[in-house]
Amino acid sequence: MLRSVKAQDYMCEGLITFTPETDLFEAINTLLEYRITGAPVVNKEGCLIGQMSEVDCLKAILTLTYHEEEMGGLVGAYMSEEVHTIEHDADIIKVAEEFIHNKRRRLPVVKEGKLIGQISRRDVLRAVEQFAQDG
Repeated sequence: MLRSVKAQDYMCEGLITFTPETDLFEAINTLLEYRITGAPVVNKEGCLIGQMSEVDCLKAILTLTYHEEEMGGLVGAYMSEEVHTIEHDADIIKVAEEFIHNKRRRLPVVKEGKLIGQISRRDVLRAVEQFAQDG
């Protein structure tokens, strides 16, 4: 049954992450270098505390420019703190529902509050395809 397939079975591990102390321009360079649109922000314990996206970076630059402040700062000052997550043991149906209702492309996967991976809509489709083939 498809409900037996869990998020942790198809998530990606080894993510690029930032800390709140990461320099804003280091974060921007990382997003550009790895061609990603955002990355999770974790504290020293590995707990997910936010997300830093391209939009967050643009907002930071616009805010600094508007206030005529020196360019720079730390990720912690500009990250989005509200992050939709999925538990590691959530079934693929629950993950698919999250994608449909929240219009996300990817979701951080957490276990006891700690970031352990990320799952995308494509990962869910891969799980469904493999389940259908294995019958």
